[in-house]
Amino acid sequence: MNLTGTFPPACTRLAKALLDACSAKDLRLATAESCTGGLIVGCLTEIAGSSSVVDRGYVTYDDRAKVEMLGVGTYTLARHGAVSETTARQMVSGALARSGCDIALAVTGIAGPGGGSEAKPVGLVHVAAGRRGGSIRYQQRLFPGDRSAIRLATVEAALALALDLVEGEP
Repeated sequence: MNLTGTFPPACTRLAKALLDACSAKDLRLATAESCTGGLIVGCLTEIAGSSSVVDRGYVTYDDRAKVEMLGVGTYTLARHGAVSETTARQMVSGALARSGCDIALAVTGIAGPGGGSEAKPVGLVHVAAGRRGGSIRYQQRLFPGDRSAIRLATVEAALALALDLVEGEP
């Protein structure tokens, strides 16, 4: 089965570039995903040879999974909510700590069509990427469109942020 059309070309180009950049620096990668439900690791593993870089993907759609699998604080979830900068950063830290990987990227957001509010509208996504021993890069994004468009835009944003992180550090 040919899966080259599963993701938009922009996503697969970024996935390939991220894999190449990580491979050149001998870095292993993990993802921690909520609103994308595994699409980021799916996009990465669509590329042949990705196993030399991709270690694992955590799909932590439920708050309990974020706590159990990634160590996101229950206080964080109660105070800031699952869709927050603090949660995205803790997802990165947890993925790095639990996987032993060099790079982790995380996303949490509201893909819709329901679940949004005035404070946290549909399309709001928190994207974070970090390197072991380094700082965590973060972006808050608001993507338009339906559920599929928001999720694919999130994949693209996460891959771009992680690529920027890898290319920007020695």
